Amino acid sequence: MSIAHIIAYLLELYVIILIVRALLSWVPVQPDSGFAKVVAGLDRITEPVLRPVRRILPPIRAGGMGIDLSVLIVVIVVQVVLVPILLSR
Repeated sequence: MSIAHIIAYLLELYVIILIVRALLSWVPVQPDSGFAKVVAGLDRITEPVLRPVRRILPPIRAGGMGIDLSVLIVVIVVQVVLVPILLSR
């Protein structure tokens, strides 16, 4: 297995983690539950990448809510990076 394969695998895994984090953001979490520890772990893994994107593109106001597009932007960028890696296989 080459370095390119390992990088592609890790990037694909990171996209899955981002999607899981986005989906779990819709679920209410009890602060003292084990589920809260899982959500906090996902936040620690993804927040260092998402925070700079949010500084450039803050959540879009829609009614009384904010729509955070940072996960979508990061997933698109990762997919663009993956294409040349996957084509080189």
